[in-house]
Amino acid sequence: MFYSKIKTIYLLLVALTCQLAMAQGTRMFTMEEAVMMVDKNTKQSLRAKSLSQLQWLPGGAKYSYTINGVGARLVITDAETGRVDSTITAAIMNDAIKNIDPKASFKNLPMMQWIDNDNFKIKQGNQYLSFSVSSQSFKPIISVSENAEYEEYEPIKNNVAFILNNNIYIATANGIKQITFDGGKGIVYGQTVHRNEFGINKGFFWSPNGNKLAFYRMDESMVTDYSIYDNSTIPATTKTIKYPTAGAKSHEVKVGVYDLYTDKIIYLETGEPKDQYLTNITWSPDEISIYIAIVNRGQNQMFLNRYNATQGFMELMLLEERDDKYVEPQHPLLFIPNEPDRFIWQSEKDGFNHLYLYSSDGRMVRQLTKGKWMVTNLLGIDDKGETVFFESTKESPLERHVYSVETSGDNFKKLSIEQGTNAGFMNKQGTYLLNSLNSTTVARKITLINTKNDNVTKTLLDAPNPIADFKLGETTIFPIISNGNILHCRMITPPDFDKTKKYPVVVYVYGGPHAQMVTNSWLGGSNLWMQLMAQQGYIIFTLDNRGSSYRGHEFESATHRQLGTLELEDQLAGVTYLKNLSYVNADRMAVHGWSFGGFMTTSMMTRMPGIFQVGVAGGPVIDWKLYEIMYTERYMDTPEENPEGYAKANLIKYVDNLESKLLMIHGCDDDVVLWQHSLLYCKAAVDNVNTNLDYFVYPGHKHNVSGKDRVHLMQKITDYIMENL
Repeated sequence: MFYSKIKTIYLLLVALTCQLAMAQGTRMFTMEEAVMMVDKNTKQSLRAKSLSQLQWLPGGAKYSYTINGVGARLVITDAETGRVDSTITAAIMNDAIKNIDPKASFKNLPMMQWIDNDNFKIKQGNQYLSFSVSSQSFKPIISVSENAEYEEYEPIKNNVAFILNNNIYIATANGIKQITFDGGKGIVYGQTVHRNEFGINKGFFWSPNGNKLAFYRMDESMVTDYSIYDNSTIPATTKTIKYPTAGAKSHEVKVGVYDLYTDKIIYLETGEPKDQYLTNITWSPDEISIYIAIVNRGQNQMFLNRYNATQGFMELMLLEERDDKYVEPQHPLLFIPNEPDRFIWQSEKDGFNHLYLYSSDGRMVRQLTKGKWMVTNLLGIDDKGETVFFESTKESPLERHVYSVETSGDNFKKLSIEQGTNAGFMNKQGTYLLNSLNSTTVARKITLINTKNDNVTKTLLDAPNPIADFKLGETTIFPIISNGNILHCRMITPPDFDKTKKYPVVVYVYGGPHAQMVTNSWLGGSNLWMQLMAQQGYIIFTLDNRGSSYRGHEFESATHRQLGTLELEDQLAGVTYLKNLSYVNADRMAVHGWSFGGFMTTSMMTRMPGIFQVGVAGGPVIDWKLYEIMYTERYMDTPEENPEGYAKANLIKYVDNLESKLLMIHGCDDDVVLWQHSLLYCKAAVDNVNTNLDYFVYPGHKHNVSGKDRVHLMQKITDYIMENL
């Protein structure tokens, strides 16, 4: 029965084979075109066309987007009637802005957010302005300080929280007020904490009616200092960052609450130990309480607690989740409109991320979604509180589709229609959905869907193939089986591929958590550099091994306490598959990856030596003891708890196994994977006189190389592979 199931899945996946070469052009990519994604002849983007700033207006069924360039304008469409209003142009806004700032002008329409169906908000310099569509005029809303950072706008009372000189300030109609005074020297306010893990992406949280502000306060004075060198100055200068490494001292976080009426700050009594993680901060609809998911440092236990937002004490522990490996809450609560005592909670407690309806006293009302698939994005709930909209992998882990289910648990519906990667944007009423699709054969298609009758009522955009003029290889997505696991693969073959010939192979690898390389999306999840390499006569191969995302907790957590080991087994299965292909030259194989992929590349070159003739490892983790606490201890526990796992994964111990050509690259300013990782590896290679490591650095760049310098990086990688393979 198992193999029957495998065969069924295999047949399903074969249907996802894409042939991007079917509209075959003749041009070859330049490196600059492949990296910067701009056609050197036309200066047009090689990215799929989209609709800029596509969004719903707050009330009813109107949506808008902007058109840039000559005749830049705002397009507002009524989904019910089809009526289109495109009267607001950049020229009109330029005339209107002169009354506020005579020197200001717009070539394209600025970033905007709708306030109501007539007014939208923009940011101009240090001012927030509203623009009225009906009167075609601007009004000042609020101003912040010139050097404000980490701004968080509050739309009910039009206030703004921000950071200035390491402290919190709030701009109101009455002026700007400083509310904290001890920021700096290890105290960080209003920013992301816990190294952006657990879904944390900001540090300010306004209450629903704007009367209170919750914020993070992080004390990192006890965390190890690491120096980053700026060699652009003479003499070189240093910048010190706080970097908590696995097993070492972690920072301590509190959640403060500022009341705009009493002008007082209280701190929630979240207890000890102080190095626990405070995540998923959510206000209750009545602003009386704050919910926080608290994860212990061992990350195998989570408590969802409710705190009194006025006095700070804990009101109730609603639920607890435990796992032998790790728990990882990443999503705040979503309260049901018109039912302030009920909310949606996301959890992987049954092995897959699903939606659960809870009451505010911690009682689970029902599980809304269930199955061996993942909810990947909770889009929202209609304003009546009856229907929940979400994206998931229900059809296939390679795809995303949009669904709805009623809060009663009834009427589960699939709303997206075409195969591929769908992303939905629902209006407030939940009556319409803007759906953006891309797949191996569709660059981008945006449609309007009526959620009540499941009909596509309008196609807003059917983007042309932006690389139709180029000669492309064929991209194929398919599964292989390793140790009973289905592993998804992507292969790009050269244009004019001839199965009677032998081709060299470049394996592109990532392999770590929170990532999926192979999807039924445009280019199959690959990039134009891979197509450039295919044009040069290389087969490009990628495999998502155990430990990668969107396959469920068991698949992702299989690598727990042994990073690099099962991943290598699965990548080796991919190599074995390649070697059995008649058109693969097994004596000419290269591997390349960055970050976790740099760790994997170095592992594949030295823990299974002799397979690859050349490798390029960018920004690699070399010794997990030198990587950050939050990520590393989730997957490896501490060095004291798991000395064998850390020792086995430490790539310095394998340096004398390096038989082939390896280029290691690092950004000198890397504050994610510290430069020290590759420097220690370089030193170990020097100490071992028989190890010849090639090494290159990018001064001024952090964890990856961006901007025009990325062209240099990818040319360096390409030249190294081509010269040594």
